[in-house]
Amino acid sequence: MKQIKYLALAISCFLSASVFASDSATDDSQALQDKLAGLKSFQAQFAQQVNDDQGQSIMQGEGTIALQQPMMIRWQQASPDDTLFVSNGDKTYYFDSFAEQVTIMNTHSLIDSTPFVLLTSKDPAQWQKYQVHATDTGFSVTPNKGVESQVEQLDIVFAADKVGLASLLVKDSSGQSSTFTFSDTKVNQSLATSTFEFSIPEGVEIDDQSQGE
Repeated sequence: MKQIKYLALAISCFLSASVFASDSATDDSQALQDKLAGLKSFQAQFAQQVNDDQGQSIMQGEGTIALQQPMMIRWQQASPDDTLFVSNGDKTYYFDSFAEQVTIMNTHSLIDSTPFVLLTSKDPAQWQKYQVHATDTGFSVTPNKGVESQVEQLDIVFAADKVGLASLLVKDSSGQSSTFTFSDTKVNQSLATSTFEFSIPEGVEIDDQSQGE
């Protein structure tokens, strides 16, 4: 389930400055929100590099990603495992083909506990949970004190065209980091609604965590 945390944070990654933040941090938060407002959709291939808290490589992976406002994502991991993470803005599905299991989650509840789905959200309440600081290549996002988050730091690097994403660096509470580098990107192209729908295969185990949320 750790992969779910990385995906969810990669979407929620675009968060915010606290209402108690400095003017500079507030300005940086608004600057990031303004950039994301222009990112209506995003498609790309990605390469993933995971390092432990000592900086040693422990895993590499690859796959594809598609994002579209509001709150839609399709993240297909091709290696080292074949997994699919799909959200239609209401419910989120995580399919592990090897385990033959589908986990169903409420998208809005997922955002509350992990920073990835805010990439396509404009909810001020979510943005107020995080500090945003501009860097030479993009923005660095960290949760405010008291905010329960799977992520301690999220670095967002924009492409040379200043619109698409070049890479994301995620550090979790264990010190482990995961870098996603994007290639063959397509920005603001219309995506079919079916891209973000998921039909549960017959015979797989269903773990429905969306009920009662």
